Amino acid sequence: METQDTVVIVDDEEMVLTSLATYLTLETEYRVMTFTSARLALGFLEREDVDLVISDFLMPEMDGIAFLSRVRDLRPEVPRVILTGYADKENAIKAINEVGLYQYLEKPWDNDDLRIVIRNGIEKKKLIDKLAAKIREISDAHGELESIQQEILRAFA
Repeated sequence: METQDTVVIVDDEEMVLTSLATYLTLETEYRVMTFTSARLALGFLEREDVDLVISDFLMPEMDGIAFLSRVRDLRPEVPRVILTGYADKENAIKAINEVGLYQYLEKPWDNDDLRIVIRNGIEKKKLIDKLAAKIREISDAHGELESIQQEILRAFA
């Protein structure tokens, strides 16, 4: 059974959360978790696997850059997206490199762009997860080969 992809959205404005969650729930198969508190969202991220995180740029409790930096520390493989007003666009773009953001979206967002960013971000995470699994497989096989090689060398020593 395939699990539902989980998108976490953090914004201090309830209306933004409601709008995003309603749209994504109606138009996609994603499990959408919303938080008006960055700290509560971090608590959730400590316990739950997620596939993508979207955060508002300006929030009173913790700004979006600080929040997404903490998300990167907790879940480095999870793509991080920032929502920003036009006036904050320049700072958000600077933060892409600073915090390793996957993408930024301007408010008001275009629903089609939002879906594409989320879909591509989740696909990126899935590919990274598959690559990590293959690397582990290769590493395990390499370890087994080294072990066999050592056994052979001891047998003929």
